[in-house]
Amino acid sequence: MRLDPRSPLVINTHELGRRPGSMRTLELTVPAPADLGSELIGVPEASLIELDLRLEAVMEGVLVSGTARATLAGECGRCLEPLGGDLDATLQELYVYPESDAGEDEASRLDGEFLDLEPVVRDAVVLALPYQPVCAPDCLGLCLECGARLADDPDHKHEESIDPRWAALTSLTVNDADAASIVAGRDEE
Repeated sequence: MRLDPRSPLVINTHELGRRPGSMRTLELTVPAPADLGSELIGVPEASLIELDLRLEAVMEGVLVSGTARATLAGECGRCLEPLGGDLDATLQELYVYPESDAGEDEASRLDGEFLDLEPVVRDAVVLALPYQPVCAPDCLGLCLECGARLADDPDHKHEESIDPRWAALTSLTVNDADAASIVAGRDEE
């Protein structure tokens, strides 16, 4: 499968040639690919990712290093409130020449003079995402019984719940008024 040179994350390395030591810097703003994140947080599809890259020709191929900056959108892992922010991810990858036997299966390969940045950007961004994103370090989350956001009502409480297995026995209990009249009736005797 050949790379599409019109894709925004496919880079032409022709200017570097195959001269080890030659270098080129590149600043790109590209649309984010689909599914760049986790269930709770990620980079929205087609939002812009700013890439600041350095391409260096080395003996085995082309070394790409730099940073990716993106805007995040998601929700808090405790209270499900929307959250966002900026993410800076560092990336580095060696793209070996097609005829090179360096790295065999695990190495990224050049396709002629083209390299595909999408897998490298995807790995760098996803690995830089917070594992459990929260809106605040002290977020209290949601009430386990009713789902109310506890940060909005820190004194949120429910009546003591009765285990459904014991609920039938509640008819055998007496309330305070009944208990007082029973005790008063015993005192009269």
